[in-house]
Amino acid sequence: MANSKYEYVKSFEQPDLLIPNTWIVVRIDGRGFHKFSNKYAFEKPNDRRALDLMNAAAMAVMNELPDIVIAYGISDEYSFVFHKTCALFERRSSKLVTTIVSTFTAYYVHLWSTHFPDLPLTAPLPSFDGRAVQYPSVQNLRDYMSWRQVDCHINNLYNTTFWALIQNGGFDAKSAEKELAGSLSADKNEILFSRFKINYNNEPEIYKKGSVVFRDYEMVEPGAAPEIIDEDSAKTTEQAALSKTQEEKDKKRRAKARITVQHVDIIKDEFWERRPWLLSNKPGKIPKEP
Repeated sequence: MANSKYEYVKSFEQPDLLIPNTWIVVRIDGRGFHKFSNKYAFEKPNDRRALDLMNAAAMAVMNELPDIVIAYGISDEYSFVFHKTCALFERRSSKLVTTIVSTFTAYYVHLWSTHFPDLPLTAPLPSFDGRAVQYPSVQNLRDYMSWRQVDCHINNLYNTTFWALIQNGGFDAKSAEKELAGSLSADKNEILFSRFKINYNNEPEIYKKGSVVFRDYEMVEPGAAPEIIDEDSAKTTEQAALSKTQEEKDKKRRAKARITVQHVDIIKDEFWERRPWLLSNKPGKIPKEP
């Protein structure tokens, strides 16, 4: 860029580098999606088309950005996780967030007609906002992911019961809210089963557990993978600088890996133990074609 007398304005730009050696989570949320879902008459309490569209957009984002190790989505929200060694965009918060938000929004709009073929998009168009949060340890990251999945269960149980009262029980919104005020999970399960013969345990897993998106390698048996050490004083694999040759090999293996969406428990240790590549950032073995 040529020098000019106007170049001084660059001094107003402030650095927004995220702390090194921390896990980065970029969480995006739909803006005004309550009105948006009403506009397109999303099915209540869950619209499978809308969730599949969110998942398709998330998969596209992961395909565009191989630095993302895992993503988790519920409703109109998605969390994208970058490994603590990630150096994408020099770890600039604004670049990471805007890239995720703009790429996700672009694919959401692009893929809309695939999932809602009879409902063309009109203004105001869907949009998302986002933020970057840093977590210093594996435990912090796992607690974050657990928090989002617990939220998924709590919200879905409430919404399932709320809409059962309205759609099948003749309640209006205010009376349904009053009916559920102060109720526990057991109370909601009892309402669903005793009044409407709905066994919440039989509801689709995507509604109860949300959606987990990651690159799919061959799973290992619990205990077979080396433990991921997460102590600042230890010489961890993550802290060791990889050679450019090794980085290129890992990049190619990630590109070959199939991106999958699953609706599974990510709170228990087994999920992470059987998929050690998620925390180690080392690509696993590509599964053989059936």
